[in-house]
Amino acid sequence: MLHKGKLQAALNQKRGHFTLYDGSFSDQLQAYQHELETLYVHYPSSVALEQSLPPDEGGVTAGARPSIEFDHWLVSAAYQGYHGPLFSFGREFANHEQARQWAECIEGVTTVAVDGSQLLPWRDASIPVALIQVGFFINPHMAGQPYTKDVRIEVLAPEELMEEVKSEGRDPDSYPYSDMQVTLRRHLLEVETLCKQMEQLARVRPADAPLHTPVMFFDGSLVVSYAMTMPAPYRNYYIEGAIALLKASEQYRIPLISYIDTSYARDIITMLRHLDSTHARPVLQETKKIHDALLWHGRMQWGDRTPAMLCARNDILASYGTYRDRIAFCYLQTSAQRPPARLEFPRWMLDEGVLEPVMDVVRAEVIAGNGYPYAIETADAVSVITMQDRAEFYAYFQQFIERQGGSFTFSTKSQSKGRRR
Repeated sequence: MLHKGKLQAALNQKRGHFTLYDGSFSDQLQAYQHELETLYVHYPSSVALEQSLPPDEGGVTAGARPSIEFDHWLVSAAYQGYHGPLFSFGREFANHEQARQWAECIEGVTTVAVDGSQLLPWRDASIPVALIQVGFFINPHMAGQPYTKDVRIEVLAPEELMEEVKSEGRDPDSYPYSDMQVTLRRHLLEVETLCKQMEQLARVRPADAPLHTPVMFFDGSLVVSYAMTMPAPYRNYYIEGAIALLKASEQYRIPLISYIDTSYARDIITMLRHLDSTHARPVLQETKKIHDALLWHGRMQWGDRTPAMLCARNDILASYGTYRDRIAFCYLQTSAQRPPARLEFPRWMLDEGVLEPVMDVVRAEVIAGNGYPYAIETADAVSVITMQDRAEFYAYFQQFIERQGGSFTFSTKSQSKGRRR
């Protein structure tokens, strides 16, 4: 149990640290927000902005580069009053009923979402085994056409979980079965499922269907920077998965939205730092405290979004080959209190003018999901593995092994924990 009296004393001891952090955070955020809000003064076109950024070479990372939407913002009235780059949604709803009425614009637009869950190998069990369950939700949003909820399940046997024990940096007596293998396999199964759905839907899509239907939702990032610290085989698989999604979307001309509800990406922050360094007296300090979404926090109304930019990280994207400059992103305000969500998507959607209709599909999904895309929420609910599911899986697996003439046992420690919790 938590000892609240001692917790209060421990917090009081660190009160000054939290106060100092909050003060420096606020000052730095205001400085970055000011630079963002005065972009239109120093850079009157996307060409002017592009010319002030470093080229993608020599390991230098520009962070973000302008797209044609930067020029659209400059000539619009969107920056009057608030001068930061954003496109106003232009609608207000008195209540959720009005919002849901507007969201009927999604009628006839098929949405597809994929999400996955996993059970990692149980170290206290005599046989290592893992379970992956990927759920998908297909909703045609059309009367008389039913939606589809289904799952794909994969069981990983011991040899599929084994990770080679390397002499450098690893205890040779450590547990040899890898959690990373399970997470990777789940990720790749999600990618495979989404690509397969794109192929199938492209096959039956009418020739005269608008390009903003169907819309695919991926819960995660297309820019897999988190894989940078992974060993090479894992890193390469994550990169190949991202490229597969981009390639399928581009090939079949099916819009793909990578949705990151809470993003800590710093592409705009990096870009602003580069621009600031060209000034006579730079004012922006290097900081890890601030991320892009905070730049617009409190400055956007529901449904507003930022102009699309091109992701220009020269770390992981350097390994994307011809797709290194084909990922765009924007930030969309999806709740009243929280910073905007980050949306990543293939560049072709921007070049072919289907981004804004797709943004309306995203807004409609967020309304249906009360702040989070309903399609992804449903796919998650289909795929989730609960604690009860975990217990049922191991009971079923034990019976399966015993029918094969083997045995499956748990440690005394795990049984004791189960009784106490």
